[in-house]
Amino acid sequence: MKFSKLTVPAALALLAKAEAETENNNPDFVPFDKSQLSSDSFFEQFDSDDWANLWKISKAKKDDEFSYVGKWSVEETKIFPGFKGDKGLVLKTKAAHHAIHAPLPQTFDNKDNTLVLQYEVKLQDGITCSGAYIKLLSAEGLPSGSEEYNNDTPYQVMFGPDKCGTTNKVHFIIKRKSPHTGEYEEKHLSAPMPARTVKTSTLYTLIIKPDNEFEVRIGGEVVKAGNLLDEGVFKPSFDPAAEIDDPEDVKPEDWDDREKIPDPEQATKPEDWDELAPYMIPDPEATKPDSWDETMPEYIPDPEAEKPEDWDDEEDGEWVAPTVFNPECEVHGCGPWEAPMIKNPDYKGKWVQPLIENPGYKGEWKPRKIANPAYYHDDHPSDLEPIGGIGFELWSMDGDILFDNIYLGHSVDEAELLGNATWKPKYDLEQEAVLNVTPKAKEADKAPVDIEDEDYDFFEAAEGYIKDFIADPLNTISSRPAEGALYAGASVGFAAIVLSILSFVLNAVTGAPATPAAPAGKKEEKIIEIEETEESTEATGVSVGETVAEKRS
Repeated sequence: MKFSKLTVPAALALLAKAEAETENNNPDFVPFDKSQLSSDSFFEQFDSDDWANLWKISKAKKDDEFSYVGKWSVEETKIFPGFKGDKGLVLKTKAAHHAIHAPLPQTFDNKDNTLVLQYEVKLQDGITCSGAYIKLLSAEGLPSGSEEYNNDTPYQVMFGPDKCGTTNKVHFIIKRKSPHTGEYEEKHLSAPMPARTVKTSTLYTLIIKPDNEFEVRIGGEVVKAGNLLDEGVFKPSFDPAAEIDDPEDVKPEDWDDREKIPDPEQATKPEDWDELAPYMIPDPEATKPDSWDETMPEYIPDPEAEKPEDWDDEEDGEWVAPTVFNPECEVHGCGPWEAPMIKNPDYKGKWVQPLIENPGYKGEWKPRKIANPAYYHDDHPSDLEPIGGIGFELWSMDGDILFDNIYLGHSVDEAELLGNATWKPKYDLEQEAVLNVTPKAKEADKAPVDIEDEDYDFFEAAEGYIKDFIADPLNTISSRPAEGALYAGASVGFAAIVLSILSFVLNAVTGAPATPAAPAGKKEEKIIEIEETEESTEATGVSVGETVAEKRS
């Protein structure tokens, strides 16, 4: 099922109207002064018309056809605007492969240093099945000349949101080269955090420190932290197994791994074992009640039935009155009497030879362990290979995904400075636009829902809405009011059913009705701004307090 076709145009019209009303009142965009950043930091805010001289759109071919046909553009946002004149890099084409990259002015060396990658994503049309992650491209193998950027271009880090159906996560992948085989292997964060899927700008930040500690921040809030070398944090781990099974070891022919065996002393079925005995038999002790009348029929012709006036015996045959249950049988039994069935005490079923403990059992066989010839210890997976470029190589079913304020450097302070100077004030303006459109969007909320359309998965959509609500309640409710009402109504209905059942059960057992719990108090929503938090190596449970637009000590 899905919302009625009237809902989408109505909502879009309201959003467009709100944008027109808000845009002219917003402050003008002022580019960030890059002189505040280190000389080896890269920052792209798409404030110049010569962006195409740096960013190379890929037209990589595959099977004599263009593989990457998606179009790119640098333009202002079309929904929930921030600063007037602020532009970003926009992935334009639906259902298409897109690829674009920018060579760095100088090779980025992260050896014995901190890496900070930060950028904004704005899902202007929402997201159903699209990637919005970014790649740090290896300096060795970076496309040059007539070469085109594609999915085979080597990279060092892949980071950012990716959602398709019920899968929703923020990728964090590091590629590492084995010193033994020379092959690269992707190391994936084992438990990635969900991406935000709202239509306002979201800031994603990745920090990798020289002591192998890492942080992932969303909207300035630490959502994941840990150590690259901690067991189970990445899959596969950065260190291969020190020992492996010997591939040449085979199980001996005389190895008995049967825990139990048939009892040799009970190899034949006992003579008194009747496999044909029925499971249920008539109760031999039951007797027919004295009042039971076997001569009286259980069903009799209905004495109140009358032959229809238009019944013709010659054409329709002899009329026979319908039968009804004999009321005399309610007083005493009637018809043929049969003894009730009971479980047969002599029933044994099919005979199976009993099992006993195997005296020759040696346990489960496992091949012996040998030293892994491919083993190596990766002391510093944070020491990435030289990085030569930044790229987006994406498949998207959704259009108009906007990227902005891309930063790559060695300073957490710089990333926070940029976030507070660019993303935070923009986000505040976008939130004002969300609030402005909310009263108007309620009118679209009255449109009917088409529950017969099989293209809409209610539970999948509800799950996605709940995740978005947890990440950004105000924005989610404001920008998607119709969905909120639908899922809230369904939840209330389900809760009412559960409470009704609970009340019935408790009343039946105790005679007292169940008392529903008091509704939870309403929690004030807060907008999280960027601010530096105390360092933590915990992988979960890291939170950020109230933020300010200035660096903390």
